[in-house]
Amino acid sequence: MMHEAQRIASGVVRRVVRGRSLDAELAAALRAHPGASPQQRALIRDLSFGTLRWLGEIDVVLEGLLAKPLTDERVRALLRVGLYQLAHCRGAEHAVVDHAVRACERLGAGTAKTLVNAVLRTFLRRREPVMAQARRTEGARFSYPQWWIEKLHAQYPEDYARILDIGNSHPPLTLRVNRRRATVEGYLGLLLEHGIPARDLGGSAVGLERPRPVERIPGFGEGLVSVQDAAAQFAAPLLDAAPGQRVLDACAAPGGKACHLLELADVELVALDTDDARLERLRANFSRLGLDGRAICGDATAAEDWWDGREFDRILADVPCSGSGVVRRHPDMKWLRRPADIAQFALRQQSILRVLWRLLARGGKLLYATCSLFHEENHAQVAAFLERHGDAVQLTPPAKHDGSRPAPGLWLPDERHDGFFYALLQKS
Repeated sequence: MMHEAQRIASGVVRRVVRGRSLDAELAAALRAHPGASPQQRALIRDLSFGTLRWLGEIDVVLEGLLAKPLTDERVRALLRVGLYQLAHCRGAEHAVVDHAVRACERLGAGTAKTLVNAVLRTFLRRREPVMAQARRTEGARFSYPQWWIEKLHAQYPEDYARILDIGNSHPPLTLRVNRRRATVEGYLGLLLEHGIPARDLGGSAVGLERPRPVERIPGFGEGLVSVQDAAAQFAAPLLDAAPGQRVLDACAAPGGKACHLLELADVELVALDTDDARLERLRANFSRLGLDGRAICGDATAAEDWWDGREFDRILADVPCSGSGVVRRHPDMKWLRRPADIAQFALRQQSILRVLWRLLARGGKLLYATCSLFHEENHAQVAAFLERHGDAVQLTPPAKHDGSRPAPGLWLPDERHDGFFYALLQKS
Protein backbone atom coordinates (compact mmCIF):
# COMPACT_ATOMS: atom_id res chain seq x y z
CA MET A 1 0.00 0.00 0.00
CA MET A 2 1.16 3.52 -0.77
CA HIS A 3 0.75 4.77 2.79
CA GLU A 4 3.19 2.12 4.03
CA ALA A 5 5.74 3.14 1.40
CA GLN A 6 5.28 6.77 2.42
CA ARG A 7 5.72 5.92 6.10
CA ILE A 8 8.86 3.85 5.53
CA ALA A 9 10.41 6.39 3.16
CA SER A 10 9.68 9.24 5.57
CA GLY A 11 11.61 7.37 8.26
CA VAL A 12 14.57 6.96 5.90
CA VAL A 13 14.49 10.67 5.00
CA ARG A 14 14.25 11.70 8.65
CA ARG A 15 17.31 9.66 9.63
CA VAL A 16 19.35 10.86 6.65
CA VAL A 17 18.62 14.49 7.51
CA ARG A 18 19.94 13.70 10.99
CA GLY A 19 23.25 12.63 9.43
CA ARG A 20 22.91 9.00 8.38
CA SER A 21 23.79 7.46 5.00
CA LEU A 22 20.92 7.03 2.53
CA ASP A 23 22.23 3.70 1.22
CA ALA A 24 22.60 2.29 4.73
CA GLU A 25 19.23 3.55 5.98
CA LEU A 26 17.37 2.40 2.89
CA ALA A 27 18.95 -1.06 3.07
CA ALA A 28 18.04 -1.33 6.77
CA ALA A 29 14.46 -0.24 6.11
CA LEU A 30 14.02 -2.80 3.35
CA ARG A 31 15.51 -5.56 5.51
CA ALA A 32 13.00 -4.68 8.21
CA HIS A 33 10.16 -5.29 5.72
CA PRO A 34 11.04 -8.56 3.97
CA GLY A 35 7.44 -9.07 2.88
CA ALA A 36 7.38 -5.93 0.74
CA SER A 37 6.68 -6.64 -2.92
CA PRO A 38 9.16 -5.61 -5.64
CA GLN A 39 6.80 -2.76 -6.56
CA GLN A 40 6.64 -1.54 -2.95
CA ARG A 41 10.42 -1.74 -2.59
CA ALA A 42 10.86 0.26 -5.80
CA LEU A 43 8.39 2.88 -4.55
CA ILE A 44 10.15 3.20 -1.18
CA ARG A 45 13.44 3.67 -2.97
CA ASP A 46 12.03 6.29 -5.35
CA LEU A 47 10.34 8.23 -2.54
CA SER A 48 13.53 8.23 -0.46
CA PHE A 49 15.87 9.23 -3.28
CA GLY A 50 13.46 11.70 -4.86
CA THR A 51 12.63 13.50 -1.62
CA LEU A 52 16.32 13.97 -0.82
CA ARG A 53 17.11 14.99 -4.38
CA TRP A 54 14.58 17.83 -4.19
CA LEU A 55 14.83 18.53 -0.45
CA GLY A 56 15.97 22.14 -0.87
CA GLU A 57 12.97 23.00 -3.01
CA ILE A 58 10.56 20.97 -0.85
CA ASP A 59 11.62 22.64 2.40
CA VAL A 60 11.14 26.15 0.99
CA VAL A 61 7.69 25.15 -0.30
CA LEU A 62 6.76 23.54 3.02
CA GLU A 63 7.73 26.56 5.08
CA GLY A 64 5.54 28.71 2.83
CA LEU A 65 2.56 26.41 3.45
CA LEU A 66 2.85 26.15 7.24
CA ALA A 67 0.94 28.65 9.37
CA LYS A 68 3.17 28.01 12.40
CA PRO A 69 6.44 26.12 13.15
CA LEU A 70 6.25 22.33 12.88
CA THR A 71 8.10 20.57 15.70
CA ASP A 72 7.20 16.92 15.00
CA GLU A 73 9.99 15.67 12.71
CA ARG A 74 7.99 12.55 11.83
CA VAL A 75 5.23 14.69 10.36
CA ARG A 76 7.72 17.00 8.65
CA ALA A 77 9.37 14.03 6.92
CA LEU A 78 5.99 12.66 5.83
CA LEU A 79 5.03 16.04 4.38
CA ARG A 80 8.35 16.19 2.56
CA VAL A 81 7.62 12.83 0.94
CA GLY A 82 4.07 13.85 0.03
CA LEU A 83 5.21 17.14 -1.51
CA TYR A 84 7.84 15.30 -3.55
CA GLN A 85 5.13 13.02 -4.95
CA LEU A 86 2.79 15.91 -5.78
CA ALA A 87 5.50 18.08 -7.34
CA HIS A 88 7.59 15.51 -9.21
CA CYS A 89 5.67 12.24 -9.69
CA ARG A 90 2.86 11.22 -11.93
CA GLY A 91 -0.17 9.61 -10.35
CA ALA A 92 -3.47 10.20 -8.66
CA GLU A 93 -2.80 13.33 -6.63
CA HIS A 94 -5.72 12.98 -4.23
CA ALA A 95 -4.69 9.37 -3.56
CA VAL A 96 -1.27 10.69 -2.51
CA VAL A 97 -2.95 13.01 -0.02
CA ASP A 98 -5.34 10.36 1.31
CA HIS A 99 -2.55 7.83 1.82
CA ALA A 100 -0.35 10.42 3.55
CA VAL A 101 -3.19 11.08 6.00
CA ARG A 102 -3.47 7.33 6.65
CA ALA A 103 0.30 7.14 7.14
CA CYS A 104 -0.02 9.58 10.05
CA GLU A 105 -1.81 6.92 12.08
CA ARG A 106 0.86 4.33 11.29
CA LEU A 107 3.48 6.85 12.44
CA GLY A 108 1.69 7.29 15.74
CA ALA A 109 0.93 10.90 14.82
CA GLY A 110 -2.80 10.61 14.28
CA THR A 111 -3.45 14.08 15.70
CA ALA A 112 -1.54 15.55 12.73
CA LYS A 113 -3.92 14.14 10.11
CA THR A 114 -5.75 17.45 9.73
CA LEU A 115 -2.48 19.33 9.27
CA VAL A 116 -1.14 16.88 6.68
CA ASN A 117 -4.39 16.96 4.76
CA ALA A 118 -4.55 20.77 4.81
CA VAL A 119 -0.94 21.35 3.76
CA LEU A 120 -1.01 18.91 0.85
CA ARG A 121 -4.41 20.04 -0.43
CA THR A 122 -3.36 23.68 -0.21
CA PHE A 123 -0.34 22.82 -2.34
CA LEU A 124 -2.59 21.20 -4.95
CA ARG A 125 -4.81 24.31 -5.10
CA ARG A 126 -1.94 26.82 -5.24
CA ARG A 127 0.80 24.75 -6.89
CA GLU A 128 1.93 27.23 -9.57
CA PRO A 129 2.24 30.39 -7.45
CA VAL A 130 3.75 28.41 -4.55
CA MET A 131 6.41 26.83 -6.78
CA ALA A 132 7.13 30.11 -8.56
CA GLN A 133 7.62 31.90 -5.24
CA ALA A 134 9.89 29.16 -3.89
CA ARG A 135 12.12 29.10 -6.98
CA ARG A 136 13.01 32.74 -6.56
CA THR A 137 15.62 31.48 -4.08
CA GLU A 138 18.70 29.65 -5.32
CA GLY A 139 18.31 26.99 -2.65
CA ALA A 140 14.92 25.99 -4.06
CA ARG A 141 15.78 26.64 -7.72
CA PHE A 142 18.76 24.26 -7.59
CA SER A 143 17.90 22.23 -4.46
CA TYR A 144 21.42 22.34 -3.00
CA PRO A 145 22.92 23.96 0.11
CA GLN A 146 23.85 27.57 -0.55
CA TRP A 147 27.57 27.00 0.09
CA TRP A 148 27.63 24.26 -2.57
CA ILE A 149 25.93 26.52 -5.13
CA GLU A 150 28.35 29.36 -4.40
CA LYS A 151 31.43 27.14 -4.64
CA LEU A 152 30.44 25.75 -8.04
CA HIS A 153 29.46 29.23 -9.21
CA ALA A 154 32.91 30.55 -8.27
CA GLN A 155 34.79 27.64 -9.85
CA TYR A 156 32.58 27.10 -12.92
CA PRO A 157 30.88 30.46 -13.62
CA GLU A 158 29.74 29.42 -17.09
CA ASP A 159 28.75 25.83 -16.30
CA TYR A 160 27.57 25.83 -12.69
CA ALA A 161 23.82 25.94 -13.40
CA ARG A 162 24.05 23.03 -15.83
CA ILE A 163 26.20 21.05 -13.37
CA LEU A 164 23.67 21.59 -10.59
CA ASP A 165 20.76 20.62 -12.83
CA ILE A 166 22.53 17.46 -14.02
CA GLY A 167 23.07 16.55 -10.37
CA ASN A 168 19.29 16.46 -9.91
CA SER A 169 18.67 14.18 -12.88
CA HIS A 170 18.35 10.42 -12.85
CA PRO A 171 21.75 8.81 -13.56
CA PRO A 172 22.32 6.69 -16.67
CA LEU A 173 22.80 2.94 -16.40
CA THR A 174 26.08 2.04 -18.07
CA LEU A 175 27.64 -1.40 -18.39
CA ARG A 176 31.27 -2.43 -18.81
CA VAL A 177 31.77 -5.41 -21.10
CA ASN A 178 34.20 -8.00 -19.74
CA ARG A 179 36.66 -8.25 -22.64
CA ARG A 180 37.81 -11.66 -21.42
CA ARG A 181 34.37 -13.13 -22.03
CA ALA A 182 32.66 -10.96 -24.64
CA THR A 183 33.02 -8.16 -27.18
CA VAL A 184 31.05 -4.95 -27.22
CA GLU A 185 29.61 -5.83 -30.63
CA GLY A 186 28.63 -9.32 -29.48
CA TYR A 187 27.05 -8.06 -26.28
CA LEU A 188 25.04 -5.40 -28.11
CA GLY A 189 23.73 -8.24 -30.27
CA LEU A 190 22.70 -10.15 -27.14
CA LEU A 191 20.82 -7.11 -25.85
CA LEU A 192 19.10 -6.77 -29.21
CA GLU A 193 17.94 -10.39 -28.97
CA HIS A 194 16.33 -9.54 -25.63
CA GLY A 195 14.70 -6.39 -27.00
CA ILE A 196 16.81 -4.07 -24.82
CA PRO A 197 17.75 -0.77 -26.52
CA ALA A 198 21.41 0.15 -25.94
CA ARG A 199 24.31 1.98 -27.55
CA ASP A 200 28.08 1.74 -27.80
CA LEU A 201 29.67 4.52 -25.69
CA GLY A 202 33.26 3.75 -26.67
CA GLY A 203 35.88 1.55 -25.06
CA SER A 204 34.11 -1.21 -23.13
CA ALA A 205 31.07 0.92 -22.24
CA VAL A 206 27.50 0.16 -23.24
CA GLY A 207 24.65 2.48 -22.25
CA LEU A 208 21.14 1.16 -21.65
CA GLU A 209 18.33 3.47 -22.70
CA ARG A 210 16.21 2.44 -19.70
CA PRO A 211 17.48 1.35 -16.27
CA ARG A 212 16.71 -2.17 -15.06
CA PRO A 213 17.66 -4.36 -12.08
CA VAL A 214 20.95 -6.21 -12.47
CA GLU A 215 19.17 -9.57 -12.26
CA ARG A 216 17.37 -8.62 -15.49
CA ILE A 217 20.54 -7.64 -17.36
CA PRO A 218 21.47 -10.45 -19.80
CA GLY A 219 24.83 -12.02 -18.99
CA PHE A 220 25.38 -10.19 -15.72
CA GLY A 221 25.31 -13.32 -13.58
CA GLU A 222 27.59 -15.06 -16.06
CA GLY A 223 30.20 -12.32 -15.80
CA LEU A 224 29.78 -10.84 -19.27
CA VAL A 225 29.23 -7.33 -17.92
CA SER A 226 29.41 -5.14 -14.82
CA VAL A 227 27.63 -1.92 -13.93
CA GLN A 228 30.08 1.01 -14.05
CA ASP A 229 29.71 4.65 -15.06
CA ALA A 230 31.31 5.55 -18.39
CA ALA A 231 33.65 8.14 -16.83
CA ALA A 232 34.78 5.64 -14.18
CA GLN A 233 35.71 3.31 -17.05
CA PHE A 234 38.41 5.76 -18.19
CA ALA A 235 40.64 4.84 -15.23
CA ALA A 236 41.94 1.43 -16.29
CA PRO A 237 42.87 2.43 -19.87
CA LEU A 238 44.52 5.63 -18.60
CA LEU A 239 46.76 3.64 -16.27
CA ASP A 240 47.94 1.61 -19.27
CA ALA A 241 49.06 -1.47 -17.33
CA ALA A 242 50.97 -4.11 -19.31
CA PRO A 243 50.94 -7.89 -18.79
CA GLY A 244 53.22 -9.00 -15.97
CA GLN A 245 53.31 -5.62 -14.24
CA ARG A 246 52.62 -5.24 -10.53
CA VAL A 247 49.58 -3.01 -9.99
CA LEU A 248 48.05 -1.53 -6.83
CA ASP A 249 44.48 -0.29 -6.58
CA ALA A 250 44.87 1.59 -3.32
CA CYS A 251 41.22 2.43 -2.50
CA ALA A 252 39.63 -0.42 -4.36
CA ALA A 253 36.25 -1.49 -2.96
CA PRO A 254 33.77 -2.35 -4.35
CA GLY A 255 36.19 -3.15 -7.15
CA GLY A 256 34.90 -1.80 -10.45
CA LYS A 257 38.23 -0.31 -11.52
CA ALA A 258 40.26 -3.23 -10.12
CA CYS A 259 38.17 -5.67 -12.14
CA HIS A 260 38.53 -3.53 -15.26
CA LEU A 261 42.33 -3.54 -14.87
CA LEU A 262 42.32 -7.34 -14.76
CA GLU A 263 39.95 -7.57 -17.73
CA LEU A 264 42.39 -5.56 -19.85
CA ALA A 265 45.71 -7.19 -18.93
CA ASP A 266 47.25 -10.14 -17.06
CA VAL A 267 48.74 -8.10 -14.23
CA GLU A 268 49.64 -8.95 -10.65
CA LEU A 269 46.93 -6.93 -8.95
CA VAL A 270 46.73 -5.97 -5.28
CA ALA A 271 43.38 -4.45 -4.30
CA LEU A 272 43.53 -2.52 -1.02
CA ASP A 273 40.71 -1.06 1.06
CA THR A 274 40.03 -0.21 4.69
CA ASP A 275 36.56 -1.79 4.71
CA ASP A 276 36.65 -5.59 4.85
CA ALA A 277 32.89 -5.87 4.30
CA ARG A 278 33.19 -3.95 1.03
CA LEU A 279 36.19 -6.09 0.08
CA GLU A 280 33.89 -9.09 0.22
CA ARG A 281 31.88 -7.49 -2.58
CA LEU A 282 35.14 -7.03 -4.49
CA ARG A 283 36.04 -10.69 -4.04
CA ALA A 284 32.56 -11.68 -5.20
CA ASN A 285 33.05 -9.56 -8.33
CA PHE A 286 36.41 -11.22 -9.00
CA SER A 287 34.69 -14.61 -8.81
CA ARG A 288 31.70 -13.62 -10.98
CA LEU A 289 33.97 -12.19 -13.68
CA GLY A 290 36.52 -15.01 -13.56
CA LEU A 291 39.40 -12.76 -12.47
CA ASP A 292 42.42 -13.43 -10.28
CA GLY A 293 43.37 -10.61 -7.95
CA ARG A 294 44.55 -10.29 -4.35
CA ALA A 295 42.39 -8.31 -1.91
CA ILE A 296 43.93 -6.86 1.28
CA CYS A 297 42.28 -4.94 4.10
CA GLY A 298 44.56 -2.02 4.95
CA ASP A 299 45.03 1.73 5.00
CA ALA A 300 46.82 3.34 2.06
CA THR A 301 48.49 5.80 4.47
CA ALA A 302 49.90 3.00 6.66
CA ALA A 303 51.89 0.98 4.12
CA GLU A 304 54.06 -0.58 6.83
CA ASP A 305 51.04 -2.64 7.91
CA TRP A 306 50.50 -4.41 4.57
CA TRP A 307 53.22 -3.65 2.00
CA ASP A 308 55.73 -6.43 1.27
CA GLY A 309 58.46 -4.03 0.09
CA ARG A 310 58.10 -4.79 -3.63
CA GLU A 311 57.52 -1.68 -5.71
CA PHE A 312 54.55 -1.29 -8.02
CA ASP A 313 54.74 -0.48 -11.72
CA ARG A 314 51.29 1.09 -11.69
CA ILE A 315 49.19 2.56 -8.88
CA LEU A 316 45.58 3.66 -9.01
CA ALA A 317 44.74 6.17 -6.27
CA ASP A 318 40.97 6.58 -6.52
CA VAL A 319 40.95 8.57 -3.31
CA PRO A 320 38.12 9.32 -0.84
CA CYS A 321 36.51 12.62 -1.81
CA SER A 322 33.42 14.78 -1.51
CA GLY A 323 31.63 12.84 -4.25
CA SER A 324 30.38 16.09 -5.75
CA GLY A 325 30.62 14.62 -9.26
CA VAL A 326 28.30 11.69 -8.49
CA VAL A 327 25.69 13.46 -6.37
CA ARG A 328 22.82 12.37 -8.61
CA ARG A 329 23.56 8.79 -7.50
CA HIS A 330 23.89 9.84 -3.85
CA PRO A 331 21.56 12.81 -3.21
CA ASP A 332 22.13 12.55 0.55
CA MET A 333 25.67 13.86 0.01
CA LYS A 334 24.28 17.32 -0.69
CA TRP A 335 22.84 17.51 2.81
CA LEU A 336 25.50 15.51 4.71
CA ARG A 337 28.56 17.39 3.46
CA ARG A 338 29.78 20.55 5.20
CA PRO A 339 32.13 23.23 3.79
CA ALA A 340 34.89 22.18 6.21
CA ASP A 341 34.72 18.61 4.86
CA ILE A 342 36.43 19.62 1.62
CA ALA A 343 39.61 20.66 3.42
CA GLN A 344 39.55 17.44 5.44
CA PHE A 345 39.25 15.36 2.28
CA ALA A 346 42.14 17.30 0.74
CA LEU A 347 44.36 16.50 3.73
CA ARG A 348 43.50 12.81 3.50
CA GLN A 349 44.18 12.81 -0.24
CA GLN A 350 47.53 14.50 0.33
CA SER A 351 48.54 11.82 2.85
CA ILE A 352 47.54 9.00 0.50
CA LEU A 353 49.50 10.48 -2.40
CA ARG A 354 52.60 11.03 -0.27
CA VAL A 355 52.71 7.42 0.94
CA LEU A 356 51.80 5.77 -2.37
CA TRP A 357 54.49 7.72 -4.24
CA ARG A 358 57.12 5.90 -2.15
CA LEU A 359 55.74 2.54 -3.34
CA LEU A 360 55.97 3.39 -7.05
CA ALA A 361 58.91 2.12 -9.09
CA ARG A 362 61.07 4.50 -11.13
CA GLY A 363 59.39 5.05 -14.50
CA GLY A 364 56.11 3.83 -13.02
CA LYS A 365 52.79 5.64 -13.31
CA LEU A 366 50.29 6.69 -10.67
CA LEU A 367 46.75 7.69 -11.64
CA TYR A 368 45.17 10.11 -9.19
CA ALA A 369 41.37 9.99 -9.46
CA THR A 370 38.40 11.57 -7.73
CA CYS A 371 34.67 11.76 -8.40
CA SER A 372 34.76 15.37 -7.20
CA LEU A 373 34.27 18.64 -9.05
CA PHE A 374 35.88 20.87 -6.42
CA HIS A 375 39.27 22.33 -7.37
CA GLU A 376 40.70 21.80 -3.88
CA GLU A 377 40.49 18.05 -4.39
CA ASN A 378 41.61 18.07 -8.01
CA HIS A 379 43.80 20.60 -9.78
CA ALA A 380 44.99 22.26 -6.58
CA GLN A 381 45.84 18.90 -5.03
CA VAL A 382 47.92 17.81 -8.03
CA ALA A 383 49.65 21.19 -8.37
CA ALA A 384 50.72 21.05 -4.72
CA PHE A 385 51.97 17.48 -5.12
CA LEU A 386 54.06 18.35 -8.16
CA GLU A 387 55.59 21.29 -6.29
CA ARG A 388 56.63 19.00 -3.41
CA HIS A 389 57.95 16.13 -5.58
CA GLY A 390 60.60 17.01 -8.11
CA ASP A 391 60.62 13.47 -9.47
CA ALA A 392 56.95 13.65 -10.52
CA VAL A 393 55.87 14.53 -14.05
CA GLN A 394 52.24 14.98 -15.06
CA LEU A 395 51.47 13.31 -18.37
CA THR A 396 49.05 14.90 -20.84
CA PRO A 397 45.57 13.40 -20.44
CA PRO A 398 43.88 12.08 -23.57
CA ALA A 399 40.61 13.47 -24.83
CA LYS A 400 37.27 11.82 -24.20
CA HIS A 401 35.83 9.37 -26.69
CA ASP A 402 33.98 12.22 -28.41
CA GLY A 403 37.23 14.17 -28.80
CA SER A 404 36.44 16.87 -26.24
CA ARG A 405 38.60 17.85 -23.29
CA PRO A 406 36.91 20.55 -21.14
CA ALA A 407 39.93 20.90 -18.83
CA PRO A 408 43.07 18.86 -18.14
CA GLY A 409 41.88 15.63 -16.62
CA LEU A 410 38.39 16.89 -15.79
CA TRP A 411 35.18 15.38 -17.10
CA LEU A 412 32.15 17.41 -16.08
CA PRO A 413 28.95 15.41 -15.52
CA ASP A 414 26.47 15.18 -18.37
CA GLU A 415 23.68 12.88 -19.54
CA ARG A 416 26.22 10.18 -20.52
CA HIS A 417 28.52 10.05 -17.50
CA ASP A 418 29.26 11.34 -14.00
CA GLY A 419 31.84 13.96 -13.07
CA PHE A 420 35.42 12.67 -12.65
CA PHE A 421 38.94 14.02 -12.40
CA TYR A 422 42.10 12.18 -13.45
CA ALA A 423 45.78 13.12 -13.23
CA LEU A 424 48.37 10.69 -14.57
CA LEU A 425 51.74 11.11 -12.85
CA GLN A 426 55.03 9.39 -13.75
CA LYS A 427 58.03 8.95 -11.49
CA SER A 428 60.98 10.24 -13.52
